Amino acid sequence: MEMNRLLWINLVATIVVIAYSASLFTYLLRTRTAYIKLGKKVEFDNRVKERLLNIWIYVFKQKKLLKDKKSGMIHVMLFYGFILVQFGAIDFIIKGLKPGWHLPFGPVYPVFTFFQEMVTLTVLVAIIWAFYRRYIEKLVRLKRDFKAMLVVLFIGGIMATVLLGNGMALIWNEHEATWSEPVASGVAFLFNWIGPTAATIGFYMAWWLHLLIILTFLVYIPQSKHAHLIAGPINVFFMRLTNPGKLASINFEEEPEDDEAEAYYGAQKIEDFTQYQLTDLYACVECGRCTNMCPASGTGKMLSPMDLIVKMRNHLTNTGAAVTGKQPWVPAFVFGKTEGNQIAMLSRTAGAQQTAATTEPYSKNLIGEVITEEELWACTTCRNCEDQCPVLNEHVDKIIDMRRYLVLTEGKMDPDAKRAMTNIERQGNPWGLNRKEREDWRELRDDVHIPTVKEMKKADEEFEYLFWVGSMGSYDNRSQKIALSFAKLMNEAGVKVAILGNKEKNSGDTPRRLGNEFVFQELATKNIEEFEKNNVKKIVTIDPHAYNIFKNEYPDFGLDAEVYHHTELLAKLVKEGKLVPKHPVHEKITFHDSCYLGRYNEVYDPPREILKSIPGVTLVEMERNRENGMCCGAGGGLMWMEEKTGHRINIARTEQALAVRPSVISSGCPYCLTMLTDGTKAKEVEEDVKTYDVAELLERSVIGNQQIVVS
Repeated sequence: MEMNRLLWINLVATIVVIAYSASLFTYLLRTRTAYIKLGKKVEFDNRVKERLLNIWIYVFKQKKLLKDKKSGMIHVMLFYGFILVQFGAIDFIIKGLKPGWHLPFGPVYPVFTFFQEMVTLTVLVAIIWAFYRRYIEKLVRLKRDFKAMLVVLFIGGIMATVLLGNGMALIWNEHEATWSEPVASGVAFLFNWIGPTAATIGFYMAWWLHLLIILTFLVYIPQSKHAHLIAGPINVFFMRLTNPGKLASINFEEEPEDDEAEAYYGAQKIEDFTQYQLTDLYACVECGRCTNMCPASGTGKMLSPMDLIVKMRNHLTNTGAAVTGKQPWVPAFVFGKTEGNQIAMLSRTAGAQQTAATTEPYSKNLIGEVITEEELWACTTCRNCEDQCPVLNEHVDKIIDMRRYLVLTEGKMDPDAKRAMTNIERQGNPWGLNRKEREDWRELRDDVHIPTVKEMKKADEEFEYLFWVGSMGSYDNRSQKIALSFAKLMNEAGVKVAILGNKEKNSGDTPRRLGNEFVFQELATKNIEEFEKNNVKKIVTIDPHAYNIFKNEYPDFGLDAEVYHHTELLAKLVKEGKLVPKHPVHEKITFHDSCYLGRYNEVYDPPREILKSIPGVTLVEMERNRENGMCCGAGGGLMWMEEKTGHRINIARTEQALAVRPSVISSGCPYCLTMLTDGTKAKEVEEDVKTYDVAELLERSVIGNQQIVVS
């Protein structure tokens, strides 16, 4: 009779704590959702099947996590283990509410309990391994703070209490040791001397500790980095399905929603980002993989992609508390003194209606006080951070949105970058060289025929490809040789190409990545007009930045043309037998992947296929290659800015190349080649290790030039 009364008390207490915890959890979900809704709305494309497939690939198959094999394996064990042990947790809770009962699995119940113990042990092994990686091995990218330890204690405690409780249940019910519960049987053997009564007390102590840890963890999840358990899958579902890294356009003709508000462009406030972008912030795992691969962070710059997301998340939480009046941290009686809760209280007591534009209880500036300008200008836009992120967060678009505000609204920009931008506006190239000399590079070699579109029209001839030479190929002495080699190969293959010549302008990639969307849109509009005027259907370029912007971003402004990188076209011509590499090139070559060719467009194989087709070439890969390849340091407009903090990115990348002892470092990008050439000079190995574009090496094999002289 007494036992029944205690069981009823136990049931009521269980219902109360579960209901309280569930109410806190629900409140937190609604609060975070309200904060995210402060962002701009975005239209959903209804491509549900593709999005569900991504959930399968990135959430259940853990594709991104397994890039780091050790950490990935730990996470797989924890992820699937934690899902599976929930059935054991339910079974354990039933045993405490109704002794003698369990999940109705009939004759397979012993198999179920054995499986549960094995899974529980697996999770314990994983959590110990995770503890070792974080606190003993001390991986630089992992934080070692109280919050991280708390998660280890939560998960370890949940596993340990169920094993301990089941062992106590065997003693309490006076059951013999059983194969189906080997660990619990071991616990029972060790504590058998305490007797059934003490074991009953021990069972309920473990039972309540188990339940309270689970419910505490449930409430903790939305308030910590473990919010990724909820926001991560949502983020993956709403991920960008095409054109990774593509930037959104600004509609300069759109009227501001508030007629009285001063118009500005870019992201000044956290509310200026879209709801999808803000979901990124709560999806962040804080695993540090992004920062670990970031070229800026790795060379001593202030930028850390992880810290950028975390600071923006904290800023969103405080702004959300000010705007909505909802306290971000619960239970309130525990976290009443936290900044977010204090802000929410001030917001409510003020009595005034708060809006997205009025956040008096919290007025910290996003740019300057939360994210520094130095961080924003350190980004090379290489997307190495995004490629590594297990929940598919996007960092670059947020940085560019904030750059846009600095450039378009406040007129702030690095002096060197500003000079390059002005030169692009005036002369169509970053150096400010005469626009009428853009086609003069053709005169450097008599054996190369490369007509302008105008010359083709006069001769009443048609061209198949428009060769976009770009500013580097047109004006830079070293890059001109790449353009000439490519043009020579086109002549050899019998492919009709033409150039715009002096009519060619800058592609607009540099202004857009630096944040000057207005200049970019002007250039894009004029370039597309020129393409349409000359009936351009196919474009080929030696510049991956132009390749990316034509292929992925110009279509937003009306471009309808096929776009090729020169390595794609050359690889195709080699396969078709129109270019035959026959002269040996006895070099040990390592290939550097351009970010805008590789991570932005997944073009990894064509340049390697070309190099492998050349007799005598030995191709060796750097440790960081393909999607893991490190940036050369020129992207995001940084080609035109001096690195003033830490050490130079291009030298770090050159050192990675030199580690495999090549005789040649090759690339498919004139910017990369310039940076790597400077790197070999800085390392004083330029006499022993040469730098060539893939096209130059192919020409050497096809045409038979014994040596390419690089000035």
